[in-house]
Amino acid sequence: MRKSVVALLHVGYWFLYVLLWSVIILLIAASSREGNNSPLQTWRFVFFIGSFGLVPALCGFYTYYLWLFDRFLLQRKIVGLFSVGLLSAVGCGVLSAAIIGLLFPDFSFFNEGLRSATPVTAVMAILALLNGGMGLVIKGFITWFNELKLKETLAQKNFAMELALVKSQINPHFLFNTLNNIDVLIGKDAARASTYLNKLSDIMRFMLYETKTEKIPLSKELEYIEKYVDLQRIRTATPNYVEYLVEGEVHDRLIEPMLFIPLVENAFKYSALREKENAIQIRIAITENQLVFDCTNKYKEGAQQPQEYGGLGITLIEKRLLALYPKKHHLEISKNGDTYHVKLTLQQLWKSLAS
Repeated sequence: MRKSVVALLHVGYWFLYVLLWSVIILLIAASSREGNNSPLQTWRFVFFIGSFGLVPALCGFYTYYLWLFDRFLLQRKIVGLFSVGLLSAVGCGVLSAAIIGLLFPDFSFFNEGLRSATPVTAVMAILALLNGGMGLVIKGFITWFNELKLKETLAQKNFAMELALVKSQINPHFLFNTLNNIDVLIGKDAARASTYLNKLSDIMRFMLYETKTEKIPLSKELEYIEKYVDLQRIRTATPNYVEYLVEGEVHDRLIEPMLFIPLVENAFKYSALREKENAIQIRIAITENQLVFDCTNKYKEGAQQPQEYGGLGITLIEKRLLALYPKKHHLEISKNGDTYHVKLTLQQLWKSLAS
């Protein structure tokens, strides 16, 4: 919410409050004229009554608005909110009574000690409590509106990123090279070539249909990666060129589609050491509340490593993670000698298919 709108909310609230309190002052003044009570007819007494209603209201409103909301209500500490809220209201009442007592020392109920000050302080504490409640309501409305706008903005950005992701899902060089390798393999081992062709067909089907949904089973994402790795293996004669390992139970957990695949594609795209064993290592560790994707790839030292992942820039990947897993992910990208290392940790992302 824009600052000007927030300011208008505050101005509007205090305008209505002052208007209501002015009506109360006028009613008191009208009743006092009937009893010929001359002090109530003076501007000084009117100012006293105005201060009596305004000082504790300001104290209570902004104590709740600026402190209690963020410290307790936003953290859902309801018991703490009630207890500290009551103490804050009493504190505002005492502070307001002291301030008004200093400003207006000639009014009798501040001059008779604790006996007269206590009911006045209690009334001020109630005014502070009521206005503090309104402060919570207004701050809650502003926070809710800001979160709504943020979710809408993130949804729009996520849609744009998903669209860009779908458009860049497959590297054409990988497709052409795989088809050429399968074509060569047909003459040598037709059964094996048919197996790889089926895997390529499954990959194409996954990209065309599975990625259209908001979430897919984690097992499908891992199956895609496994088939992609198998198709990459036929491009080299080194048997242990790539290591792919999944640890933990997948069960029926869900994940957003194409989350790890751009990182995997990047490792193969820029790994120029196809004759070296363990040139690419991909490990996925799954626990009850966490998933860790760990990928390293070796490349020829001195070769430039472009800052992109499967056609998507790092910034775009980070924005997608921020939109999908706010405060529930950690992405590390590092370079050490001839090795690039990518580690993505996701926390608390699981939903049952039955839910």
